Amino acid sequence: MAETARKEETVVAEYGERKIVIIPRYCKGCDICVKVCPAAVLDMKEFKVCVVDIEACTECMLCEVSCPDFAIEVHPSGKKGKVK
Repeated sequence: MAETARKEETVVAEYGERKIVIIPRYCKGCDICVKVCPAAVLDMKEFKVCVVDIEACTECMLCEVSCPDFAIEVHPSGKKGKVK
C-alpha cells in the first residue's frame, strides 16, 4: 500500500523575490511575531497571523525565529534590508 504525502496548507505572500509562508495549522495566535516585527508586516486576523504589508519587510527574520510553533517561514531575496 503506497503512502501519500500530505501537503501542508500554507498561505504565501510574495513581493519580487521576497516570500513569507504562513502555516495556519501551526499558528496558535500568540501574537509574538506581530509584536517583534519592526516594519509592521504582520497582523492577526481571526486569531491567526497574516501578512498585511510584505513590501515593508526588511527580511530581518525576527518573526520566524520568534515563532514558538514554526508557523512562519521567511524566504529572503538575498537583498536583506533593501526594500524595493
